[in-house]
Amino acid sequence: MGSLSDLEIVKAHIASYPDFPKLGILFRDMFPIFQSPEALAALENLLVSHVKSLQGVDVVVALESRGFLLAPLISSKLGIPMVPIRKKGKLPGKTRKVDFILEYGTDTFEMQENSIKPGQKVVIVDDLLATGGTAKAACQLIKDMNGEVIELLVLMELKDLKGRNNVPCSVHSLVQF
Repeated sequence: MGSLSDLEIVKAHIASYPDFPKLGILFRDMFPIFQSPEALAALENLLVSHVKSLQGVDVVVALESRGFLLAPLISSKLGIPMVPIRKKGKLPGKTRKVDFILEYGTDTFEMQENSIKPGQKVVIVDDLLATGGTAKAACQLIKDMNGEVIELLVLMELKDLKGRNNVPCSVHSLVQF
């Protein structure tokens, strides 16, 4: 039997926790990947090779908070900037913001002014695509800064929630549940 592929290694390191954080939710946990150097290297290979295949990506945008763990893996290997999108009040200096709707209320995303230059091609990176609300807000924020969103790249996608239907760009997920 041959060795496991990078994707098989990554999948094997995603843990599931029933009824977390509340009854009826099956929580998918990516942190066991970071506890295994082999799994982390496999994840890095998958992310980097995918973004490299898109050709011409200028910036990797990381969504708070788990996107901050994934985007630098891509940014450092490809020699392109990583820009964070954070919740309101977490970034210093002048920021642009966009409000978005959550299941129970609203929230705000912010990005520092001039962190995306007009015309730059952007890949948004996050750990999970669920309903698509945060990804949609990130796309709007990048568009407001005259950047071009090439794709949303996520580690995991919860397909039953149909979040990709709410995201106004191409979506690539490594693992689907």
